[in-house]
Amino acid sequence: QVQLVESGGGLVQAGGSLRLSCATSGRTFSTYAMGWFRHSPGKEREFVATISRSGGSTYYADSVKGRFTISRVNAKNTVYLQMNSLKPEDTAVYYCAAARSGWAPRGPQDYDYWGQGTQVTVSS
Repeated sequence: QVQLVESGGGLVQAGGSLRLSCATSGRTFSTYAMGWFRHSPGKEREFVATISRSGGSTYYADSVKGRFTISRVNAKNTVYLQMNSLKPEDTAVYYCAAARSGWAPRGPQDYDYWGQGTQVTVSS
């Protein structure tokens, strides 16, 4: 069992930045691909970014490409999401997730463990 705890959310003005962190339990963090998803009211859960277990492969949703960066430090069992040039439409609850497969999937059905989420609110 893997437990994931997100942190770093908050309220920021448009154009600002936030860095989300996701700390995981267990000794197998380096074997999991990690992803970030978001969910806002009235919308379906949306893929944001994913990173392979080694960190060598990353993928982003078109809506965040060039603004967000996903990274991981396996020695700290932590994955990050650096969010720059934030827009009001980035407002959502952000979730991190772990995939046993190890590659970098973009579908939520490919992830096995999920955190509780952290709220990000971007004001205009």
